[in-house]
Amino acid sequence: MTELSPQSSADEIVAHLRAIGSEENRLGMLRYGIKIERALGIPHGVQRQIAKKIKRNHERAFALWQTGIMEAQFIASVTADPKRFSAADARQWASRFDSWDIVDGVSDLFVDTDAWKELIVEFAADEREFVRRTAFAMMAWSVVHRKKEPEATFLAFLPIIEAHATDGRNFVKKGVNWALRSIGKRSMDMHGAVLAVAERLAQSTDKTARWIGRDAVKELSDAKTLERLAATKG
Repeated sequence: MTELSPQSSADEIVAHLRAIGSEENRLGMLRYGIKIERALGIPHGVQRQIAKKIKRNHERAFALWQTGIMEAQFIASVTADPKRFSAADARQWASRFDSWDIVDGVSDLFVDTDAWKELIVEFAADEREFVRRTAFAMMAWSVVHRKKEPEATFLAFLPIIEAHATDGRNFVKKGVNWALRSIGKRSMDMHGAVLAVAERLAQSTDKTARWIGRDAVKELSDAKTLERLAATKG
């Protein structure tokens, strides 16, 4: 098996992925609700190691994406250049999303692009389940990635969260919940506004909104969460 390097071609990387794939791992992915039709059964940690070894190559990333192999697509998202990745590129990639794990992995890249805020608004309005999830995965990732972003940006996401809190599709509702909790844990200054939304949802007559709200209230009211936020204030 050829050792991978920054000079490795997309074909060589795919051949390597096929060689180390595991049917046992692939079948095990089903337990987590991951679609395995396009997967080879390679752990995320190994995928990240490969991405680190081959380094960034924007053109090759697109060649890897085109293979349709789940692991190759994740590696593509890690090795693409976010500064050269356009909104049109994001729309094209998102149109092929068919499993929550590839959504959450690739959303990490989307958040680092210049068009990230407009994409969140656009993807949230999209009726396709995995495209809509992308919006909320991006919100959650933006809390981690966009350290210097004004708090007003994140607070502006709250009406979008409320608007889609009644979407009962499993992967959307979990994405909405993830976004809400993440924003609420960014800072003590934002915590109150987010908790108020969570409490309002918890009282909703809609069962999906109620679940999202109650789960978020539980985490945002947890003593450890409050202690950590108090420690980071200022």
